[in-house]
Amino acid sequence: MRLETIKLEHSKQAALTVYLHDIMELRDKPRPLILITPGGGYGMVSEREAEPIAIAFYNAGYHAAILRYSVGEDAREMQPMVEALESIRILREHSGEWLIAHDKIAVCGFSAGGHLAAAAGTMWNEPALMERLSYTGDILRPNALILGYPVISSGEFAHRGSFYNLSGSHEDDEAARFFSIEQRVASDTPPTFIWHTEDDPAVTVENALLLISALRKNQVPFECHIFNKGQHGLSMCNDEVHTPNPHCAHWFGLCVEWLDSIGFGLE
Repeated sequence: MRLETIKLEHSKQAALTVYLHDIMELRDKPRPLILITPGGGYGMVSEREAEPIAIAFYNAGYHAAILRYSVGEDAREMQPMVEALESIRILREHSGEWLIAHDKIAVCGFSAGGHLAAAAGTMWNEPALMERLSYTGDILRPNALILGYPVISSGEFAHRGSFYNLSGSHEDDEAARFFSIEQRVASDTPPTFIWHTEDDPAVTVENALLLISALRKNQVPFECHIFNKGQHGLSMCNDEVHTPNPHCAHWFGLCVEWLDSIGFGLE
């Protein structure tokens, strides 16, 4: 394994850590990459949704990367979105050197990190973000989204703390609705894999259901698995992350199968 740690140009605190397969192992064949955005309500970055996820995808044959993005008051003014899109740009710019399949970059996020992943897939062409990054076009667009128990809506079923950290608002007002993902889904939103639990007490399953409805309306390919029981923040659903749940742990294998089905399979 080769590690690369990159400080982002447009950030004070964010860092991108990349887990790369050995060049000799790859034999000049680029591999897909999974960019991971951990959860934490935009108030922290959850480590149990960081490296354990990256290692799982790495062991499945993918390159992986972790974005530890800006949180708290530093999350205002769309800063985490800037960092996520800059990370995608960096990975594409290094795709030749690192043997990354430049057209097979997925963003995998959990909870508020799921919101950030979904924002990368629905705000990549937001004019204000493109202006801040001085880039336009598909270089900023992820090719797929993987969302675990994601924060989606600023409305009735909002995880209000996440939207407060992003917008400074405790209400479902214009500032918060700007970040409401179900309102931003369009036909160019990437194919999406979603998993959630029906009894999640922190981010209710209605967030996933609202997203599914928006994806269907816009004819975006998706797959969703709603498990009947499981606490919030399950990550890999195993003892390593202190959330053993063998049934929900199937999400990872299902996700890899889904990636294969949309053309992210390993050569």
